[in-house]
Amino acid sequence: MDFKRLFDILPYQQARYPQKVALAYRAGAHWKNYSTEECIDMVNRVSAGLLEQGLVRNDKVLLLVHCGSPFWNFLDLGMQQIGVIVIPIHATVPTKELNYIINDAKATLAIVSNQAMYDKIAAANEGGHSLKNIYSIESLPNVKSLQELLIKPSAEHLSALATLKATIQEEDLVTILYTSGTTGIPKGVMLSHKNIVSNIKATISLVPINCEKRVVSFLPLSHILERMVVYTYLAVGASVYYVDRPEILMERLQEIKPQYFACVPRVLEKMHDGILTLAATKGKLGRRMIHWSLGLAERYRGRRKMGMRYRMLLFVADILVYRHWRKAMGGKIEGIMVGAAALQEKLCRIFAAAGIEVREGYGLTETAPVIAFNRFEPGGVRYGTVGIPIPGIELKIIEANEKGEGEIVVRGPNVMMGYYQQEALTQEVLDKEGWFRTGDIGQIVHKRFLKITDRKKDIFKTTSGKYVAPQVVENVLLSSRYISQCMIVGFNRPYVIALIVPAFTPLKLWCEENKVHWTSPQFMVLNPKVQGLMEREIAILNEGLRNVEKIRRIKLLYEDWTVEAGELTTTMKLRRAYIVEKYQQKIAEAFRN
Repeated sequence: MDFKRLFDILPYQQARYPQKVALAYRAGAHWKNYSTEECIDMVNRVSAGLLEQGLVRNDKVLLLVHCGSPFWNFLDLGMQQIGVIVIPIHATVPTKELNYIINDAKATLAIVSNQAMYDKIAAANEGGHSLKNIYSIESLPNVKSLQELLIKPSAEHLSALATLKATIQEEDLVTILYTSGTTGIPKGVMLSHKNIVSNIKATISLVPINCEKRVVSFLPLSHILERMVVYTYLAVGASVYYVDRPEILMERLQEIKPQYFACVPRVLEKMHDGILTLAATKGKLGRRMIHWSLGLAERYRGRRKMGMRYRMLLFVADILVYRHWRKAMGGKIEGIMVGAAALQEKLCRIFAAAGIEVREGYGLTETAPVIAFNRFEPGGVRYGTVGIPIPGIELKIIEANEKGEGEIVVRGPNVMMGYYQQEALTQEVLDKEGWFRTGDIGQIVHKRFLKITDRKKDIFKTTSGKYVAPQVVENVLLSSRYISQCMIVGFNRPYVIALIVPAFTPLKLWCEENKVHWTSPQFMVLNPKVQGLMEREIAILNEGLRNVEKIRRIKLLYEDWTVEAGELTTTMKLRRAYIVEKYQQKIAEAFRN
């Protein structure tokens, strides 16, 4: 048996390796498990309920759920089976943007997870739009419950369902994902079954996950990355455990004891910060031991490239620190897949030295999503790159400069059908031969590894007439242990400045060690000694930058940039225009001084 459509995956799992725990989530104090057979039954109940509501093929349903859960999968697959187009919505979507999506898609029904999501969609739907019904997964007063939608399918339902499924082809539209990117109105990315299934099949052989593994999912399934990853887990028969809040991830890892999970770079950064926080609670010897172990890990170059002395030191660090770190993550972690934003190279090295292999990949919503991925097998990883193009796609660099850097374009079965109702915009990025312009700048290094250097539209020119690729510079700045987030500014300016959110955990440790009185981040960013520390860090980092890239001024900020506050996209990329507008006074001061 094979699978060609997403809703074929659970029957495929049932035929090859039926699981007692296919999907699971925490319900109060206990875990609620769904076997493969129970999952299929729940999916059919969703389909039957939607048919009873009168939904027909190509109707559109919004799915506004704050976190992943088996119910998300049941709803997604249940809609697909009857040809309903699934439109997942990010929980952080602004009301204005959600209003646009409702109007653009002309969705007839929405399913939300809780009161906050209901309030958001109700506010966006004011004015009598196409949205007629809203159901909630959680029981809410005066709101239709999901349980009302789920019905046990009758013989007639099953017959109608079989007929509908037989008419759905792999080239048919299955989902529309609205992505606003860093600027502009949302674009509806249209993906077919074939787009996503081809990506699943191309990556199955690249990740050593099978029916004996446990995996954790905690990223929102409204993102194509986590959605595709979860269906890949199901395709290989792994047991998927959902964690509903990232802040309790470490606690749940100790319960579940998984072998793999996918995440965004920020999660690994916070884990790293957690170790530094732990160090702060130790005595002088304990702090030195942890910092020594982390410093040793930053020099890691791979098991086959280590000298005997380094191996011995790594063994000591493992006894003292690394094994306790692994135990805190459940004790069985074998690998972590990372995507959505740039990952600091040093974090790859630190985790790998500690016995946890981190593999970074690259892709876009428009490519369903994976384009390249670092492998788990020997020789298949290069830190600082996003890996090797996956099987089945073509990749080339166009308009390359003398360094071989140019725009990345790809072609393959994973490339989107186009942007919903935006033909002109589609033609700008997708040519008649099927080549998709990613808008990302990169180069091939070490013969076959893709390295991302920047976003084409983010590259700017200073008044000296020279170009600066901001992500290149920002990645250099992020290599400092004292910098958590940063963005450089210099378009049509005589030089480059940087907005910096310090890494406050290591900064607090530095203050304690240097007898600088600590108060709160809001006041510490104004402290002259802290300013001096950050300026010295920048001076060191500037040595590795071209003259036009060197940071001439810095402005320290005390609040983290977040999706909710508007500084980041839902895939954790900087909203540069918004940040420039928000901090225009500080930017003006930096260029005036």
